[in-house]
Amino acid sequence: MLRKILAIAVMMAVITASLQAQEGIRPQPKIWIGFSGAANLNSYTGTTQKLNSELFAPGAFHNGFGVGMYTSILFEYRPNPVLGFMLNVGYDNKGGKFHTVMAPCNCPADLYSKISYFSVEPSIRIAPFASNFYMFVGAGYSYNLGSDFLYKQDLRDDVYSEFSDMNVNSWSTHVGIGYEIPLSTVSSSNQVNLSPFIMFKPYFGQDPRSIESWSISTLRVGVAIKFGRTKAKAEEAPVYYKPVVLPVVPVVVDRDVQFTVEVPAVIPVKRLVKETFPLRNYLFFEKGSKEIPARYVRLSKADALNFNESQFMEPEPKDINHRSQRQLNAYRNIINILGYRMRQDPKLEVTLIGASAGEGSALGLSYAESVKDYLVNTFGIGSYRIKTEGRNKPLIPSEQPGGTKYLAQLREGDRRVDVVSTSGNLLAPLQISVVEQDPIDSRVFFKTEDGSKSIIKSWNLEITDEAGVVQYYGPFTKSQESVSGNTILKDKQKGTFKAVMIGRTKDDQVIRKESNFKLSKIEEAAEEGYRFSILFDFDKPTAVESYDKFLTEVVAPLIKENGRVFIHGHTDTIGDEEYNYNLSIKRAMDVKQILEKALKSQGKKGVKFEVFGFGSDVNYAPFENKLPEERFYNRTVIIDIIPNENY
Repeated sequence: MLRKILAIAVMMAVITASLQAQEGIRPQPKIWIGFSGAANLNSYTGTTQKLNSELFAPGAFHNGFGVGMYTSILFEYRPNPVLGFMLNVGYDNKGGKFHTVMAPCNCPADLYSKISYFSVEPSIRIAPFASNFYMFVGAGYSYNLGSDFLYKQDLRDDVYSEFSDMNVNSWSTHVGIGYEIPLSTVSSSNQVNLSPFIMFKPYFGQDPRSIESWSISTLRVGVAIKFGRTKAKAEEAPVYYKPVVLPVVPVVVDRDVQFTVEVPAVIPVKRLVKETFPLRNYLFFEKGSKEIPARYVRLSKADALNFNESQFMEPEPKDINHRSQRQLNAYRNIINILGYRMRQDPKLEVTLIGASAGEGSALGLSYAESVKDYLVNTFGIGSYRIKTEGRNKPLIPSEQPGGTKYLAQLREGDRRVDVVSTSGNLLAPLQISVVEQDPIDSRVFFKTEDGSKSIIKSWNLEITDEAGVVQYYGPFTKSQESVSGNTILKDKQKGTFKAVMIGRTKDDQVIRKESNFKLSKIEEAAEEGYRFSILFDFDKPTAVESYDKFLTEVVAPLIKENGRVFIHGHTDTIGDEEYNYNLSIKRAMDVKQILEKALKSQGKKGVKFEVFGFGSDVNYAPFENKLPEERFYNRTVIIDIIPNENY
């Protein structure tokens, strides 16, 4: 049992060490009080037969087991984050049942013990790594409160009485582990912790009686609630990357490295953004199933009559933390949007092409038929308007002949139904309005340039305000990074800052560059912005041809002269990280070139483009990468057209 507790302790120590780095420094009270509740898993060993002066059992009872209750008031003193002291004073039940024995009458006999104690248990508390995980070891004193038993034997009456020869006082040892789960905010002066724990009390000293050989071992499993108070600590600035402490080495001052900071004239806190969200014409299926997956929204006939795609177009009453939540909600209604549009326009026809990712065209056809059945039976679309086909591979497969890597993910993307129509209206993008908190033009851009030498291997960023408060970001490996201006300002309206770039060279020297900048923000931008998403096929650096016309005729006319446009490219997580980064740059540059050509033909001048490639970096990805539709939507370039008043 002790070995199991130690194994759990090692596992929890590893977990808590990683979690500790993710939380800000919270106040640590020195005095804690609270209470605990637990279950005692009592294991009986040894033998007992003489129950008291009036009852000598016909057969000796050996070993047993039982569950009792433990509750206590607790006190803790923690002079430092590693070492502390604990005291529990409470009620300790050691009840249990001995194994059944056969009496000489050849009839079964049972003995139930109902003993309990008042216990005092001091412990030494040790928290490795100064973390939320802790271990404790100590001793205990117990005063006997109850010594009842119940003896049951066939062919005679039950006997309920008290054990004789009970040890009124007893001493024990214990060892255990626990974990502190904070329930209060980091900045609160009143700290509340929930602390699950496991404790083991071996049989040493735990002989309940002064006669015979009966002893008790206990595994206690429970939870404590603890309350502490200390001086509130100001909440520290958020750090989006773990700071790296560089070793002390000579600072290089003669390297030709430029460090620049680009700051918006004013930083908007929020803005209404009108987004044109493209609809992927795919429905993905699960391996081994012909049914439409449950993650797609399927309606009843009654609900289908009331369905209207305009429900996705109104702005949310408050910002959504992750852009992908609302967009994926729209996409998961793709089959309902198709049904709605076909119901609105009786002339629309569609071909559903099912592909099985190499498992036969018959299976692919069954996928297509499932989608057709839903449209016909739920939305009442005439079956003659829907053609179905089955294929082994989709029209544009992700898995290529001879490929050996990422096959499971690629085949997830090839197990689908393609929706094909000669009418552009059937798959026209949705218009979605979003109240966006911390819009993209609120970001401050930090750039390092060292010519073609590329001497910088990585760099960190320190931003200091007028009061000397420092925020840390990094390490970075790309030459350009950005930080939200709202994050830098926090609750201030404006401020002056010093940015220090600390770069690590390839020969392990350090470069330090500084730049000063000012920030000010407005609560809300007067003008709305526009956002467009351009989708790419797997591993393709250029957009599909239809987007060339879309960028020229729809996007470019919305860009004002002397305007500002952010273009950021992304990929899914399939493939090498560096390859994906370069691919995302190519995608973003392809979109920029199309827009520049269109703006030139329209006679617009002075437009400033900010082009980024984020590759498969999950910190910037528009969507997650768990599902094929998320990966397909991450193969994208996002265009943000910024109102003129903010630069």
